[in-house]
Amino acid sequence: MSGGRGTVFTETMLGCVRLADEDFGRAVRLDLRAEAGRVLDPRSTTPARLTGRVRIAGRADDPAAEGEMEISPLARRRIRYRLAFTLDGRRVELDGWKSVGLRHPLTSLTVLPCVLHADGKRIGEGVLRFPLATGLVPFLSSFRFPRQDDAGRHMAPRWKGEPGRTEVWYTTLTDPATGSGVWVHHELTAPADGSAAFAHGWAAVFPRNGPVRHARFGPEPWEHPTEGYAAAGALARPGRITGSAGALAWDLTERSGGTPLYTFPRWSWRRPLLPAAQMLPAAAASYEGHVTYGDQTLILRDAPGASARIYGHGNAERWAWLHADLGHGDVLEIVAAVSTRPGLRRLPPLVFLRLRRSGRTWPRRPERTAVGWAGAGRFRARLGLPVWTVTGRAGLRRIRVEVTQPAERTLTLDYADPDGTPAVCRNSERADAEVRLERWWGRWRPEATWHLEGTAHAEVGEH
Repeated sequence: MSGGRGTVFTETMLGCVRLADEDFGRAVRLDLRAEAGRVLDPRSTTPARLTGRVRIAGRADDPAAEGEMEISPLARRRIRYRLAFTLDGRRVELDGWKSVGLRHPLTSLTVLPCVLHADGKRIGEGVLRFPLATGLVPFLSSFRFPRQDDAGRHMAPRWKGEPGRTEVWYTTLTDPATGSGVWVHHELTAPADGSAAFAHGWAAVFPRNGPVRHARFGPEPWEHPTEGYAAAGALARPGRITGSAGALAWDLTERSGGTPLYTFPRWSWRRPLLPAAQMLPAAAASYEGHVTYGDQTLILRDAPGASARIYGHGNAERWAWLHADLGHGDVLEIVAAVSTRPGLRRLPPLVFLRLRRSGRTWPRRPERTAVGWAGAGRFRARLGLPVWTVTGRAGLRRIRVEVTQPAERTLTLDYADPDGTPAVCRNSERADAEVRLERWWGRWRPEATWHLEGTAHAEVGEH
């Protein structure tokens, strides 16, 4: 499920561009993140994917810019940037290049001449520079060499025919145009009594105005697909989610950003030794397509969301879940659960929390939040509705998360575990969340805060 190492780093460029319709220059700032599929080798050419934010004073501020980078300092003596972003409502491409020279290496590696194109025409030009005084240390410290992980392979079914198992594929997203939330849940259930496995699920739309709409599909016999979920008129495969149920129909194309995120320890997904494990093949994805419910249709463009997977023996005794898109590829994922096993039901919820910021994931190991609960009691969850909270500390950081699921934005669904035990979940794809991150600098100081109003995805459930 994993290959070699890749390279990830961030970079800031500052400068000025002059647009063709103006007689003066405008300040420009690029905050970029580059992801390469292999470790950089200056002797060869390395392609990398670019994402980030482009700001042109008074004309553009696009946090969803994307493009590509060609890193070839010795083989081709250049580092080229091609970045698409929105300027005055139209799509513009920035094409820049650093011409690497041996006589003046510092200048050639820090100066980026560029031109702007739109609709096949040149609309501007400029020069950007890497700020050595303020940017060098953050640039060097941003380098990471993560293990490459094929997100598509995680969509393949895990079930090998054992009784008493459940497997889930689910996608949640927020329509940026209307604020509506969408939830599509696909499930395989292999009954504990050894009877035939079946597929079922549901889809739901959480409009900004109006009641939640949902419909179920299945149950139908499991068809043993190889790429993902395919049954009961629904399909979930790498990059594509389609289906229909009752008055709902959906056709979504998924574009994943970043690497998979393991909410539980990575080994627990590879080797199903725990009662259940959850992970996200697409932790920071965007969606295109449409969702129809009744006589209304959501047309989705660059809708932020995520696709996740669950595999195990069934649901926890009590649980809570949060997926929070924090912007710019940053996400927060939380699973807090109480085991159904005898002797463990009376214990506080076990917390797994993963915060991904600028390509780094905190805590570094997901066991930290769970071990902290068992040992020093550092991460705690208070489950309930309409408000539940998670607090905890790992290393020099501590976090507080408060999630609110208003009743009018929450859908209650009942279903059953493989052993027939009934369960109920209360889900909202339009939840609110307050996240406060602090760092220890002789005393606790604020590091970052996020306020999500109607864009958090959350759930509380129980047997």
